[in-house]
Amino acid sequence: MTDSPSARAANLVHLRRRGLKKGDPVPLPLTLAAMYNLPGDPAGFAQYGRFNNPTWDAVEEILGHLEAAPAVAFPSGMAAISATFFSLLKGGDRVLLPSDGYYTTRVLAERFLKPLGVTFDLRATAAYLDGGFDGYRLVFVETPANPGLDLCDIAAVAAAAHAAGATVVADNTTMTAYGQRPLDLGADIVVAADTKAPGGHSDVLFGHVASRDDAVIAAARDWRKLSGAIPGPFEAWLVHRGLETLEVRFDRMCSSAETIARRLREHPKIEAIRFPGLEDDPSHALALAQMDRFGFLIGVTLASQEAAEGFIDRCALIQPATSFGGVHTSAERRARWGDAVAPGFVRLSVGCEPVEELWSAIEQALG
Repeated sequence: MTDSPSARAANLVHLRRRGLKKGDPVPLPLTLAAMYNLPGDPAGFAQYGRFNNPTWDAVEEILGHLEAAPAVAFPSGMAAISATFFSLLKGGDRVLLPSDGYYTTRVLAERFLKPLGVTFDLRATAAYLDGGFDGYRLVFVETPANPGLDLCDIAAVAAAAHAAGATVVADNTTMTAYGQRPLDLGADIVVAADTKAPGGHSDVLFGHVASRDDAVIAAARDWRKLSGAIPGPFEAWLVHRGLETLEVRFDRMCSSAETIARRLREHPKIEAIRFPGLEDDPSHALALAQMDRFGFLIGVTLASQEAAEGFIDRCALIQPATSFGGVHTSAERRARWGDAVAPGFVRLSVGCEPVEELWSAIEQALG
């Protein structure tokens, strides 16, 4: 069977079957354990709740299946990013970060990496190849960037960064492994917030690190064990359950986003729109080359802060909330968090509602 998104999805829901014995439960059991029965020599056995948990193992198996690489689970996307930074970097290292990506990554670097002697520079995602990568220990890309949805060429960045001796980390939160495969494009490490579409129901914080480099995975596991940045078993169980339906939800969300983006582009109340699936989007050609789908996020700009907030508040099928990727369509005016976007810019995360009902509610709210 080919390694297509549909093949990965079909095999994913049967991964657990491979290890089942007669009479075992088909759904994943939830293991709540801080300690294990451990007489004698502990080597080779589950030892302590900070080190091991069977529910972690199961969710990491699914994540590894999706990434085609070993994965390590963490209690949030930022915990996964932190593990990558703190397990790989040392004083004197230099890091490149996207100036238009998720702002908390930059805050982490400023507040906690910089005092440890790790310096960082910022560069716009669309211009990531400009200026080269000489002198960087780690090059961090986020494409599509959150919230503006600019893209960079992962393969070209990876080739140039590797030539300069840098490690490439890709934040794939906005796309998931069903929409984009950064490791296949040359990235060394993927980080993602599974809080978003993988969990899918806005009820769990989670994240993971994936890599085909054994040393990276070993460092991430050691960081998790020693720092205590561990996911809860129940959270892992929720994400495992969410991952089993990710493909069907992601397909619905992406398809609906394509329909809605085209209609929004023609609406007189919309001053600007960003969606990689639109033929006139600046990133469309690159999206065709490196993405399997165009995603479920749409950036729309209305005339003002008041127009943007009024639109969100009036729409019966839009949940006003931060974060994205849930079954509910949600939206927020991102300038309120300090992102460098227009006051009327709205990040719209298309959910799983029937698309015509959703469009009707959006059109009515736009007035």
